[in-house]
Amino acid sequence: MTMLAAGDLVSVGDDLQVAAALFHSLSDPSRLAILQHLTWGEHRVRDLTEHLGLAQSTVSAHLGCLRECGLVSSRPQGRASVFSLVSAPELLAVLAAAERLLAATGQGVALCPNYGVGATANPAPNQLLVHGDAKEVQ
Repeated sequence: MTMLAAGDLVSVGDDLQVAAALFHSLSDPSRLAILQHLTWGEHRVRDLTEHLGLAQSTVSAHLGCLRECGLVSSRPQGRASVFSLVSAPELLAVLAAAERLLAATGQGVALCPNYGVGATANPAPNQLLVHGDAKEVQ
């Protein structure tokens, strides 16, 4: 994905679709917590369930998602699988950039009526709410 300069024409092509898929894979707090734990080194599902207080099935499902997105890999260790990050430096850079952006915006995204804290749906483009007055975009 190539980032654009001001004034460049924007087209929603394959690069942006793939970038959106990447951000969607990072859009769940449990997946982010799993990734955070994996920055400290390899973990088994059992380790992650103990650290995060999540059910084994939940952790396994999120790890499956992260593996299919190419963010984590696993290797067998006895009867268990051990999970690790695929591209730790790049992932850490993305997460650090997200933290800087949240700090710069005063975490304003938390108040977003479409995606903020407490939002329960992923609205279609014609259902996006306008910030401030919660009216649908026409």
